[in-house]
Amino acid sequence: MGESKQGVMVVEIPGKAGGLMGQVEQNLIAVVQAKLKEVETSFKGWLAKQSLPVEAAVVTATSGAQGAAIGAFMGTLTGDASSLVTPPPNAASLNPDAMASLKQAQAPAGGPLVQARNFAVMTGVNAGISSIMRRLRGKEDVQSSMVAAFGSGAMFSLVSGMGGPNQAANAVTSGLFFALVQGGIFQLGQKFSQPPTEDVYYVKTRSMLSNLGLQNYEKNFKKGLLTDNTLPLLTDSALRDVNIPPGPRLLILDHIERSPELKERGRGSP
Repeated sequence: MGESKQGVMVVEIPGKAGGLMGQVEQNLIAVVQAKLKEVETSFKGWLAKQSLPVEAAVVTATSGAQGAAIGAFMGTLTGDASSLVTPPPNAASLNPDAMASLKQAQAPAGGPLVQARNFAVMTGVNAGISSIMRRLRGKEDVQSSMVAAFGSGAMFSLVSGMGGPNQAANAVTSGLFFALVQGGIFQLGQKFSQPPTEDVYYVKTRSMLSNLGLQNYEKNFKKGLLTDNTLPLLTDSALRDVNIPPGPRLLILDHIERSPELKERGRGSP
C-alpha cells in the first residue's frame, strides 16, 4: 500500500500515472494535428492568391517531391529488378529493334533512384497540369483529369526510357493509355461519391471549401442554410453567425471576391 519516509506516508495509486501520460500524449497529438491543419489551410490560402505560373510551379515541385519519396521507398522494397533482365553475350550484334526492346524491358525495373525519378515525374506533371486546368476552367472534371493523365503518361514514357526507337509515338500511346485509365477511375469515383439528395444545394459550397482546405465547415453552412445560391451574398457577419472563425472567414470571402462567376451573380442579385 505505502511506506513511511521521514514520517510522511506515501500512498501509491496504481494506474494514475499511466493514465495521465496517455492523456498528455493524446493532447500533444491533437495539438500537432491542429497545427498541421492550420499550416495546410494557410498554405492553400496563400497558393490560391498566387499567379498561375507560380501555383503550377509550386504544386508540381511539392507533388514531385512526394512522388519521389514514394518511389524511393518502393524501389527500396523491390530492389533493382533490372538485374534480372540481363543482355545476352552477343548484345553488341543485336539489331536496333532488339536492343530497344531490351532497354524498354529494363526501364521500369530500376532501384530506388530510378523509381524516385519515375514517380516524381508522374505525380509532379499530373498535379501541375491539374492545377493549370483547374485555374483556367474553374472546375475539376473528367476532361481536366484526362489531360493531366495524358501529360503524366507521356512524360513518364520519355523519362523512363520506355519509348523505344520511336519515342514520340510511344509517348503519345502511353499518354492515351494513362488518360483512358484515369478517365475510367474518375467516372467510377464520381458514380460512387454522388452527394445525397439533400446535399444538391451545397455542390459549389463543398467544392469551394475543399479547394480552401476548409471541408470541416460544411456543417456550419448547412446549419445556417447558407446554400450555393447564397454564396455571392455572403458577408463576414453571416459567416460569424454560423460560428466560422476569423481566418476561414477571410479565406472564404477572398475566394468569393476573386471568383468572376460569384461576383457576377452577386451583382445580379436583387
